[in-house]
Amino acid sequence: MKRSSKIAIGMTAALGLGAALAVFAHPGGMGPGMMGQGMGGPMMSRMQHGDASFADDMRLVHAMLFDHDKIKRTVTNLPDGIRTVTESDDPGVARAIAAHVASMEKRLKDGKIFNLFSPTLPVLFENRDKIKTVVESTDRGSAVTQTSGDPKVVAALQAHALEVSELARDGMAAMMRAARAGMMGQTARAAEFR
Repeated sequence: MKRSSKIAIGMTAALGLGAALAVFAHPGGMGPGMMGQGMGGPMMSRMQHGDASFADDMRLVHAMLFDHDKIKRTVTNLPDGIRTVTESDDPGVARAIAAHVASMEKRLKDGKIFNLFSPTLPVLFENRDKIKTVVESTDRGSAVTQTSGDPKVVAALQAHALEVSELARDGMAAMMRAARAGMMGQTARAAEFR
């Protein structure tokens, strides 16, 4: 194969993944009524009109998905929630982790959802007043403890921790699985936490 063909294929693949991330990372996730819409429909409108920090948050997620093999993550289920430690020996990835955690903590506090086809995030945002979050900076990332007195919220916290661990473990492959699952019934899966 000619070198120019390899470059074109590589660029197409890279642009395709970037476009896929943009489509999959709209603020509210893909909800009912969004499937089958053209790119000028509600999904594109929501992507283009996300809050001011949407693009920055998307860049952080994109970077972490591609560097997922540099991320170490542990999750401890607590009786009333979770404790996660997400770190990297790579200073740039460690900074991305810390920035992402800080941004997501602020989003939860402000009720500004940023959803990557997670059935648990809508539940957590709807019940944000029932969640206590403590973020600790580490030398290589962040430790987060989230607790709740509501058993359904605890279940959603623990399920969300598993979703994030899958993204950290498998990167873009996990993102694509989540997107496919989201198109097949995110609303039905979210209902199990209500």
